[in-house]
Amino acid sequence: MAFLYVLCFTFLATAYGCGVPAIKPVITGYARIVNGEEAVPHSWPWQLSLQDFTGFHFCGASLINENWAVTAAHLRNGNEIQTMRVEKVFTHPEWDPSTINNDIALIKLASPVTLNRNSSPVCLAGSSDVYEPGTRCVTTGWGLTRYNALFTPNQLQQAALPVVSKDQCMDHWGSMISDVMICAGADGASSCMGDSGGPLVCERNGVWNLVGIVSWGNNRCATNIPAVYSRVTALRSWVDQVLAAN
Repeated sequence: MAFLYVLCFTFLATAYGCGVPAIKPVITGYARIVNGEEAVPHSWPWQLSLQDFTGFHFCGASLINENWAVTAAHLRNGNEIQTMRVEKVFTHPEWDPSTINNDIALIKLASPVTLNRNSSPVCLAGSSDVYEPGTRCVTTGWGLTRYNALFTPNQLQQAALPVVSKDQCMDHWGSMISDVMICAGADGASSCMGDSGGPLVCERNGVWNLVGIVSWGNNRCATNIPAVYSRVTALRSWVDQVLAAN
């Protein structure tokens, strides 16, 4: 499948370790990707754009080391840019499009990304990490700024939004919510179409950790309904197995 993909890395910072941008993000409260705010250039250095060979952006992804990126499984079918080809895509073996469970895929790059001030990975949340409801996190992407927008934005957008409890999320989505999902938003912010596969990151002790992967939500990108993300803590063991074996 590698010939189907080009990864266009619009690296928007950083040192060479994970989760610490060289230029600090500026987050002005609970702004939104829907009608959202632009991110400070070079402040989210792991944010990737998956594009076809025409340059059309169809989803987001996150750099997790110089050889690998992570995105959502359902997306298979003026800044400094690195354009990289994909060697192979690994989809979770229990990915289920009917339930949207295990919506995660790993992308092995055909050649390593050059890590420098403008490109660095995000840290992965650990399997035992807990992010309590109300934890303030951030999602980023080039998705639509309203559900009926004709075009995606040229500049990376960001939205600060709180983690939502499973029970609160089930109030909106019922039994569709499983233990491999985490919800955030419902407080004036939302991810939208085109953001899929991108990051939900939460800061802990000065380090940004990938906690969720944009998966699904309301088809009108409503900001009073939580969006649903693949829960990295529940899927971390599979990620580690794939990276170790390849």
